Amino acid sequence: MQKNTSANCLRAGETVAFAQFAPGDSPVSRMDLVLTRTVATVAAFAALLGSVGLARAQSDERLEMLRGGASKKGVYNIFGLDGTGLGRTTVSYPGKYAPGTIVVDTAERRLYLIQGGGSALRYGIGVGRDGFQWKGTHKITAKKEKPDWTAPPEMIARQKDVPRHMKGGDPDNPLGTHAMYLGSTLYRIHGSPDADSVGEAESSGCFRMRNVDVADLYKRVPVGTTVVVK
Repeated sequence: MQKNTSANCLRAGETVAFAQFAPGDSPVSRMDLVLTRTVATVAAFAALLGSVGLARAQSDERLEMLRGGASKKGVYNIFGLDGTGLGRTTVSYPGKYAPGTIVVDTAERRLYLIQGGGSALRYGIGVGRDGFQWKGTHKITAKKEKPDWTAPPEMIARQKDVPRHMKGGDPDNPLGTHAMYLGSTLYRIHGSPDADSVGEAESSGCFRMRNVDVADLYKRVPVGTTVVVK
């Protein structure tokens, strides 16, 4: 074993070991050995990347199925900086609604939590796709953290392969981390594992929020809050 004890970026007393070769090995044999090891390393790395890509593709395919086949069109990134204005912000909102009221503006794809003094907290939301949008007024009748999700019969009839049930906390659960239930309907204001779907019209009538935003809204509104959908 040959060792290099020179101080080339090493700490005192640190050594570097070199590959061993038999005394009779030719330069060509040594080069073949190096190339073989390099090819093996590259192949292992490619296999790792392939498995990660396959898992990501399977996850995307599952989310697409839960969106009802709608394509993924958002540009959300891991920092939440996408230039769309979908994050929570305080805006001017003069009008007739009492503080504490939630106003869902389907056309704008925004949800407003009315504050005092003519202002509101505004959040980006995903809304129902064509044929699944609705208007009306309801109360929040229940709130759940890590809600379970069960596919309604109507969805199963449209999509035979949709998962029948997902437990709360499942990273692919369509309800995300929090849900607020509206009246006696099947509709909810809820989070989503697919942040890119926020700002789109692709749900079955529920209102989707990014998990960070739905958690913020969840702690601000009690059961009994009025929700106006327009």
